[in-house]
Order: sequence, then C-alpha cells, then structure tokens
Amino acid sequence: MHTSLPLVVAVIVLAVSFDFINGFHDTANAIATTVSTKALPPKTAIALAAVMNFVGALAFTGVAKTIGGKIADPAKLEFGVLIVLAALLAAIFWNLVTWWYGIPSSSSHALIGSVVGAVLTSAGVQQINWNGFVEIFEALILSPIIALVAAFVLMKLVYAVFRSIHIPPAKVNRGFRYFQIVTAALQSFTQGTNDAQKAMGIIVFALVAAGLHTDTATIPFWVQLICAISMGLGTSVGGWKIIKTVGGKITKIEPINGATADLSSSTIIFTFTQLGLPVSSTHVISSGIMGVGAAKRLKGVNWGVAKRIIITWFITLPISALLAAFFYYVLSLFF
Repeated sequence: MHTSLPLVVAVIVLAVSFDFINGFHDTANAIATTVSTKALPPKTAIALAAVMNFVGALAFTGVAKTIGGKIADPAKLEFGVLIVLAALLAAIFWNLVTWWYGIPSSSSHALIGSVVGAVLTSAGVQQINWNGFVEIFEALILSPIIALVAAFVLMKLVYAVFRSIHIPPAKVNRGFRYFQIVTAALQSFTQGTNDAQKAMGIIVFALVAAGLHTDTATIPFWVQLICAISMGLGTSVGGWKIIKTVGGKITKIEPINGATADLSSSTIIFTFTQLGLPVSSTHVISSGIMGVGAAKRLKGVNWGVAKRIIITWFITLPISALLAAFFYYVLSLFF
C-alpha cells in the first residue's frame, strides 16, 4: 500500500483542479440555452450556475460513494494512490483538449475510463469490479438516450398544449424566457448533485488506498466542501467555446425549446443522482437539445455537430483509459 503523504496531497490538489475544470468545462452546458436565447446576460447566468452548482454539490453523496467503491476496491490496491494520480492526470488532459476545441465531451467518461485504465495497468483485470463498472457504464450510455427521447416527447406535448389554446408564439416565448431562469437554476443544481461528487469519490478512493480513511461509504464533509467550492469557482470562469457549440450549433434554440430541454435533462440527471449513478451532464444536456430540435423540425438539427459529439462520447472512455495507462507507467518510473 503506497502511503506517501505528498502523493495523497497531490491527488487532492489534482482532484480539486479536475472539479474546477469540470466547472468551466461542463457548466457551459447548463446555461448554454439560457445564454443563447438571451433569457439572462452571460455574466448573470454564470453567477447563477456557480451558486446552484455549489448548493447541489453539498446536497448529495450517493454518486461519490459509487465512484469511490464500485469500480475497484481501493483497500486491495497496493499502489491505489498512484492509480488515482494517473487517472486524474489523464482525465484533466482529455478535458482540456476537448475544451480547447469546443467539443462538449464528458468529464464523467474521462474520469471513469481513466480509473479503469490505471487499475488495469497497475493491478490487472482481476481488480476491476466488473459488475459495478457495467452498472456505471449502462448509466452513462442510457442517460443521453433517455434524455433525447424525453425531450422530444415533452417538446411535442408542449407544442400541442400551446397550439390548442391559441396563444401567439411571441407571447409564449416571452413567458418561457422568464421560465428559463428557473430551469437554468434547476439544471445547474442537478449538475452539481452529480458532477461535483465524482471528484469527492476519487479523493475518498485515494484516502482509503493510503489507509487514511476507513471506507468509501463515508464522505468526509471537508471533501464535500472543497469540491463544492472548486466546482463553483470553475463555473464562475465559464466555458464560452462550449456554450457556442451547445447553445447554437446543434439546433436553433428559442425560449420554449431551451426551457423544455433544461427541464427534461435536469430531471434525468437528478433521477440518476438519486440512484447514486454518475452520468454525463454534457451528454444528457446535449441530447436534450437534440430532442427538442428534432421535435421542432428534424432537419433543423445540425446532425454534423451532433455526430461529432456522439463520436466523442464513444472515444472518450478508451482514449482516457490509454492516457491513464501511459501516465501510470511514467509515474511508476519515479515512485
């Protein structure tokens, strides 16, 4: 068991950095529709998202427990801290690359793929809890599909309701522009309940591996607090490249579409949070926007951008796993 205190400190610093990057990388998705429809000025939207992310991060711990204990048992790993260090370096590297190119990739996929890659490299296939990994993988794959279908159906229902009561479209959109403030707050809160917990889980994983904490089922409050703060601060930075992609390049967004997409995707994210399962808020929100766009007009969705996002969904897990294997190999030369 590797118990080097400097390595544990390095893990905590990197985990907090990952959460900070996650904040500006993924929060863009939560407020993209609100900014693109001008429901809120960008700075106000970011401030709202930062506060709600912080509150959401402190509200739940189920996902953190899943990340900390369902992929592998840190107590059984001889070099568990080194594994986490390699996984965080790989996930951060991939997040920065995709952020630079404005691609809404998944921090969740990156982190989970990285953990699996590092564990495989260090301890072998027998140390992976495959049942737990499959459960997480299913949640990551199914959640965006559910979000797309839910957003499509809800958008069709909303259209049907407002057509039946003959309210002018301009008046409908004006009302939904105000409602978007509520849905943006809800979206940011639910994102905090799921995304921030991943860094919490990885810190606890390292603490247990180092013998500094008893089990992965208990998340210390100080871990919750530093992760909540770092994600809130990261959110305050914003992610303009991804806002442009999600808010305008997938489909043309009007307030009625933006509010419906936010409402459906935030419901999906929160449902999986309640189940203690990590999902990609990036993928869920992007899929929600595709769903409302398809409900409005199938050809109105920029399927070229959607295709690029979907490809990134599938390549993130294997690429992050390979990156983690590389980083673990390099770190093992020195520790």
